[in-house]
Amino acid sequence: MSRVPVRFDTAWQAALDHARQAAARFGMDVVVTRDVLGRVCLLLDDRQSPLAHDDPAVVTLRDAFTAATRPFTGLEPLLFGGKLFAPELYFDAEDRVEVSPRQDSGTGGSVHALERTVIGTDWARSVPTPSPGTAGRRDRRVVLYGFKGGVGRTTATAVLARHLAGTGRCVLVVDLDLESPGISNLLEDPAGIPRHGIVDHLIEAGVGNADRLELVARSTALPVKGNGEVWLAPAGGSPLEGEPYDYLAKLNRIYSDLAGLNPGDGDRSFSLRLEQAIAACEDQVSRLSRPPDVVLLDSRAGMHDIAAVTLTHLSGLALLFAVDNPSTWEGYKMLFTQWQQRPALARELRERLRIVAAMFHSAGDAKRLPALRDRAQELFASTLYDQLETDEDGTDNEGEELYHPPLEDDDAPHAPVPILFGNDLVGLDPLRSRDWPELPFVEAAYRTFTTTVERLLPSPHPAPESS
Repeated sequence: MSRVPVRFDTAWQAALDHARQAAARFGMDVVVTRDVLGRVCLLLDDRQSPLAHDDPAVVTLRDAFTAATRPFTGLEPLLFGGKLFAPELYFDAEDRVEVSPRQDSGTGGSVHALERTVIGTDWARSVPTPSPGTAGRRDRRVVLYGFKGGVGRTTATAVLARHLAGTGRCVLVVDLDLESPGISNLLEDPAGIPRHGIVDHLIEAGVGNADRLELVARSTALPVKGNGEVWLAPAGGSPLEGEPYDYLAKLNRIYSDLAGLNPGDGDRSFSLRLEQAIAACEDQVSRLSRPPDVVLLDSRAGMHDIAAVTLTHLSGLALLFAVDNPSTWEGYKMLFTQWQQRPALARELRERLRIVAAMFHSAGDAKRLPALRDRAQELFASTLYDQLETDEDGTDNEGEELYHPPLEDDDAPHAPVPILFGNDLVGLDPLRSRDWPELPFVEAAYRTFTTTVERLLPSPHPAPESS
């Protein structure tokens, strides 16, 4: 009889089972790691009580672990903290996820999981404590995100930018949909695109060469009345005639975390470099005009690191575009479950989220928006909201007030903000109709969306004093 193959998921479960057994058997903490190829290994923290590698119990564990996880077994199935060069990178890693806590009796250690991947780690990374000045920047950033593409996110970004500029605000739009950039065509003629884009800053910052990049341009294609402004930071730049520019080659090299160039430099992680790129765009707008009152981040769709960083680290408000179908809710459930595994992260993020009912066909179907609200509330309630196993006064058993907004709360994260949809929006060519945001059907479709988002934003910067 042929052996039933061990698949990716079953190998991981087997690794976790053996980690629990090892933590109980040896009374020490265990970390289960999985590398970029899905290979797993166990790290035993024997720094206080060194283990002999030929100990029969260790040999038995190694053999059983290998048999249960092959072909997803790491090159070294067992690693020992006392032999690692820098054990704190594993046993104290910030992005560990607790699987089993340490036993109160002291007879068993804890078990943590640690993923080592090319992309995806930022979904569960804790939000860093803002440095001085950074918190204020984050509060003014709005990320527009959809788990699925094709839901009108980019058009909504342009409409929102125009509306906010119409209130006198200085608006910066950053195109972070790097694999499928599109917002630039709505905001600027090709000739007006700056020489460099976000990918250029990500590449050049990796080698300490990001100074003097031309990253932003003021929009000339979007009609704005009054003293408001719209600025664009494109995904890729528009080089001078004859100047070489290989966008794809740059795109293929931006996502990896990089080591510092010199000792003591610290990390050059992708999330840090993306933060620096956005800050550089904000600084350029400030020098050329005035500090942006709001920064709109048109994010990549799906479970992508661009989205992970913008949602968890870089924005004060996250607009989650949703259409009421099973794939949308399954996708957001995957995302929210990632955050649910880190309770502190979930608490930090949940009040910054807001569901947008995208492409909502309202005519003749008054029940659709309440149905979408129901599904959104069910999702939040089962993942990011506190569970309602409380005392009679609405607090948990430690006396802390729980966060679980009711279904009818119009200011709750699950309360959908509708964008209406009409056939006139199909085939709209912004390059041929420069006044498209002012068309009556466009204003009607986006009115609730734009006014609601405006209400959620901080006040504009004080106007500069005239000399």
